Amino acid sequence: MAGKKQFDVGVALDAAMVQFWRAGHAATSVDDLSRATGLNRSSLYSSFGDKDALYLRCLDRYAERYGHRYDLALSRAAEEPLPAVRAFFDVTLERIADPDVPDGCLVAQTAMAAPVLSPAIAARAAEALGFQRARLRTALTAARLAEDTADDFAVHLAAVNQSLAVLSRAGASGRHLRTVVDVSVTALAHAVRAGA
Repeated sequence: MAGKKQFDVGVALDAAMVQFWRAGHAATSVDDLSRATGLNRSSLYSSFGDKDALYLRCLDRYAERYGHRYDLALSRAAEEPLPAVRAFFDVTLERIADPDVPDGCLVAQTAMAAPVLSPAIAARAAEALGFQRARLRTALTAARLAEDTADDFAVHLAAVNQSLAVLSRAGASGRHLRTVVDVSVTALAHAVRAGA
């Protein structure tokens, strides 16, 4: 049938996402994307727009894929805040340990490169980080932490979560990453007990 796409858009987006995640926006050429997706340049442009438009689609796909997992992990925060936050970090640690995806985090990587990216991409990365803080704040508020304490811990835990991705990309061991998580959960445990 004329005009019908002859490829799976989701598969192509996943391949492009992994390419961007592995090499970064600046180091990924349209030819790299063509090789990764199996689509010629014309098909890439007609299906996804320019490189920046494709990158934005990949950021959205990444945020949807992992955002759902973070939401699920934090869904029991009202009843069990510490296990919920540990499960939140487990989403990141499991992603880091997954041999099928690159080390690090596409959002963290994008945020670090924001000064040299388009304003739209930089804004999308900042938005994703904001969603992460909001997700944590909602969970911590549900756990009956005072609002200012929930705000402070949401900022802290979101920063720790991004640091896990950066540390993993720099070669930190799983044990080292677990230690970072343990220190943060211990600090949260003190706040939870103090607020009880």
